[in-house]
Amino acid sequence: MIKQLLLLFFVLNAALPGSAAEPPKEWIDPDTGHRVVRLSSEPGSLSPYFHQYPFSADGKWLAISTRRGISRVNLQTHEVDSLVEGSAWLLLTGRRTGDVYYRQLDGVFAVNFETKQSRLVVQLPEEYYRAQVAPNADETLLVGFSRDESGERRPRSEENRRRGGRLGGGWAAGEPLQIFTMDLATKQIKTIHRGNDWFNHLQTSPTDPNQILFCHEGPWHFVDRTWLIKTDGSGLTKVHPRTMDMEIFGHEFFSQDGAAVWYDLQTPRSMVFWLAGYEIATGKRTWYHLEREEWSVHYNISPDGKLFCGDGGGEGSVANRDADGRTLRTPGNGKWMWLFRPKLIGMRGLPEAAAKQIQIGDMESERLVSLRDHDYDLEPNGIFTPDGKWVIFRSNMHGPSHVYAVEVAKN
Repeated sequence: MIKQLLLLFFVLNAALPGSAAEPPKEWIDPDTGHRVVRLSSEPGSLSPYFHQYPFSADGKWLAISTRRGISRVNLQTHEVDSLVEGSAWLLLTGRRTGDVYYRQLDGVFAVNFETKQSRLVVQLPEEYYRAQVAPNADETLLVGFSRDESGERRPRSEENRRRGGRLGGGWAAGEPLQIFTMDLATKQIKTIHRGNDWFNHLQTSPTDPNQILFCHEGPWHFVDRTWLIKTDGSGLTKVHPRTMDMEIFGHEFFSQDGAAVWYDLQTPRSMVFWLAGYEIATGKRTWYHLEREEWSVHYNISPDGKLFCGDGGGEGSVANRDADGRTLRTPGNGKWMWLFRPKLIGMRGLPEAAAKQIQIGDMESERLVSLRDHDYDLEPNGIFTPDGKWVIFRSNMHGPSHVYAVEVAKN
């Protein structure tokens, strides 16, 4: 009994802030020379998913999720305090107001970083209770995915069976789903797209209030994943046309100026790795090649568009397998936070027609933080701060999950 009590004491003590097991507050990574700072104070804290913008309009504050709700981090002083108490699902910060949007049950709320005052944005109707939602760039519309109650379930064809999967409470390929908009002034709801695909990965452009990015979820080697659509339902565009068997592409995201969509591309899966870009206005394509160990679960782009970051991959990652899905004898994964400097290969001496083809480039890579002790069941999800000087990520490298920042410039 005494041994059991002692064991319980040590387990609880290790999880308490201020205990001997508390992660370091700041250090220089001995493998990379970059400064790393722990921003969160409470174990179990998480920064948002990689494409969910978490910063205030002035770049002073960062919103993070904690076990007790939503907190704000002062990026200048690193002080942390609570914004929202209780169960709350952090969505993103509005690009116009800089307020933090979040869900509580069927309510969509926004809280101000400075005043900490929350306001109800909209109460979702019962049939939209399970909807994925996000505000558009000027915060006049709420965009969302939900079940289409007017539609009929498509029979489980071979195509839908292979797509498989379920989404937030039971959606699956073959079920009637819709993309909708809600006018936040009038509360009018419009369905802009219907389908029986598994819609996921909802994103709204950071600059264009009429642009939406989404995906067809499922096995990446099977689905045509990445799509654009306008808020009026026009302009449905398949971002990447498949070029070969077993080609995969996904984890798409907007550039900070909203001009391009970037995504992980492998030609074919587990063999050749790219970070691919699609320019929305012109259709121009750019592919930057990455080495196997540089492949990352997610990538992101700096505010000025000159740098990318990546969050590496674990032992079970797609980069650590051959084309048949077998684990490599010599691990090919790179457990690092990465910094990438893109370098285009010029179209020297080629005719104008060739110059209009896919622009090919390479990445000059730099290791930012060692994640050798990180368990990739938790994805790090890097994102640049608004000034481009730090990369925010989450990690369990010291045990409980915490939010960290690594300085881009080497100390």
